[in-house]
Amino acid sequence: MTLSGTARVAGVMGWPVGHSLSPRLHGYWLEHYRIDGAYVPMAVKPERIADALRALPVLGFAGANLTVPHKELALAVMDEVEPLARRVGAVNTVVVRSDGSLLGRSTDGFGFLANILDAVPNWNPGARPVTVIGAGGAAKAIAWALLDHGRGEVRIVNRTEARAQDLAGALGARGRVFGWARFGAALADTSLLVNATTLGMTGQPRLEFDLSALPKDAIVTDAVYAPLATELLKAARARGNRTVDGIGMLLHQARPGFAAWFGTEPEVTDELRTHVLAGRG
Repeated sequence: MTLSGTARVAGVMGWPVGHSLSPRLHGYWLEHYRIDGAYVPMAVKPERIADALRALPVLGFAGANLTVPHKELALAVMDEVEPLARRVGAVNTVVVRSDGSLLGRSTDGFGFLANILDAVPNWNPGARPVTVIGAGGAAKAIAWALLDHGRGEVRIVNRTEARAQDLAGALGARGRVFGWARFGAALADTSLLVNATTLGMTGQPRLEFDLSALPKDAIVTDAVYAPLATELLKAARARGNRTVDGIGMLLHQARPGFAAWFGTEPEVTDELRTHVLAGRG
């Protein structure tokens, strides 16, 4: 599409940013909905993130996404941070408001939960626990989303137990830590197993796991989407567990930002999924 002088513009900031699939994702929606707008990648060094964010309203941007390593750094730059982003301790979506102020949001948890419910519409953990591997930024967003959605216990399994204790402590009475050596115990009676680490991702160390204690009706999902079918998902599928891959989390987490910047509620479709996956290197 040809941009006009009134086109709305947003983008993604990261260092590096060339690997990001967000421009391909948002570009699809812009074309699909015939919106006069653009979404651009912006390579921003960590020491310049405050300057770059403050430049958004000056340059007429509607907002931006943030990826590694900017999500935590951006908190201090926002004029207002939504409560969920404050709890997670990270911002991945910035909205420039009409007065030029910056609103920080966290949509990773929304994207995770929407991906699960898209694949398994009737899923509800009820009183059963859910198990999250990891205690970093993605794990925090996912744990809070699960805490808000269900009534059960959120079990945190992480190699560095102190980080797991910090996350479980923030979650309150429903957060519980299981040491790495007690992985099997963390799976007992769980309704959902989530890998929220980069273990198993292409170029990263493999995730060591034993799923023998996992209930056969539990769902298994991975935040990793390169490869799309991780070893964890393959093993879970082989033993009869329902699996959900990680690309949907990326697609769904983009919806709130796109709606805020471009004024249209976008849909996640099979065509979008195929288009974005085709852009992986």
